[in-house]
Amino acid sequence: MADITPPRKTAAEVLASLETPKTDAAAAAPAAGKRKVKKVRRSVPKARACISATENNTIVTITDPNGSVLAWASAGSSGFKGARKSTPYAAKVAAERAMSMVTSFGIQSLQIEVKGIGPGREQAIRGLQVAGLNFDAIIDTTPIAHGGCRQCKPRRV
Repeated sequence: MADITPPRKTAAEVLASLETPKTDAAAAAPAAGKRKVKKVRRSVPKARACISATENNTIVTITDPNGSVLAWASAGSSGFKGARKSTPYAAKVAAERAMSMVTSFGIQSLQIEVKGIGPGREQAIRGLQVAGLNFDAIIDTTPIAHGGCRQCKPRRV
């Protein structure tokens, strides 16, 4: 029976194989991973502001018409803690902060969707007015309870 193990290399042969120059494909692979991706600032003339006004916090999210988030801010992220998060002033500050984040996008008109019954509903809209944009529409998307689904029939024993 013949021995099929490959012949062993000497230490000099191993070192020589490590020092050989790499091929172009192998040399280009690490450099491609280090290349910086250029950030593209796009222009969004029409945007949508979604205001979620809960009893404990107010969240303002500004998106493009497709729904991709451009910026967001909340009363909690604006520095308010505890009971002060649920104030109208905190909602106004959060809306102003969200608008200041999207000034580079060149927004000209805004559609506003308000959801929830929190105390910051109207003040968040006034905070968006400070930016001086045109409002296309103000839509209330608060879910309204309607009695729910039909109950199961009672079990007969």
